[in-house]
Amino acid sequence: MARIPPTARKALLTLHLVTSLGWLGTDLVLLTLGVAVQRGADPAVVYPVTALLGTVLFAPLSVLVWLVGVVSALLTPWGLLRYRWVLAKLALTTVMVGLVLFLLTPNLRHAGELGAALPTRDRADLVIAPAVSTSLMIIATVLSTYKPWGRRPTRPGRATDAARPARATRATRAGHDRATTRT
Repeated sequence: MARIPPTARKALLTLHLVTSLGWLGTDLVLLTLGVAVQRGADPAVVYPVTALLGTVLFAPLSVLVWLVGVVSALLTPWGLLRYRWVLAKLALTTVMVGLVLFLLTPNLRHAGELGAALPTRDRADLVIAPAVSTSLMIIATVLSTYKPWGRRPTRPGRATDAARPARATRATRAGHDRATTRT
C-alpha cells in the first residue's frame, strides 16, 4: 500500500469533499429545475439550462468524484478492497457515474433540444433521476461517516491481523526504553 504524507492525505480528502459536495449541489439544482417544470415553469427555458448543467458540470463532476475517491482509497490506509463500506461506496458511485454518463446526461440533452415539446412521461424522469441520485449520494455520505461493517475477511493463505507481528508504537518503544534503562 502506498502511503502519502498527512498533508497530502488531507488535501486529497478536501478535494474529495469539495467535488462530492459540488456533485450533490448540482444534483439538487437539477432536481429543483425538474420540479419547477412540474409546477408550471417554462420547459423551453428550464430544459436547456438542465442540459447545460448536466453536460458541463454534473457529468464531469461525477467522473472527478469517482477518480478522486479511487485515488484516495489507494493512497490511504482504508484501501480500495479492504473494507466493506469502501467497496459499497465504490460500487454505488460506479453505478451512479455510469447512469449519469449513459442515461441522465443524454436525457438532459434530449430535453434541452425538445424543450416544451418533451412528452409529459419523460418530464417525470427528470425529477425521479435526480431524486434517486441525491438519495444515493446521501447513502454514500452515511457510509463515509459511520464506516459500517468493518474489514473484509482476509483470503486463505494471507496473514490475518492477529497473526501478523505487532508493530511497536512510539509509546510502546518509549516505555520499553524507560524500563530497560532502570534495570
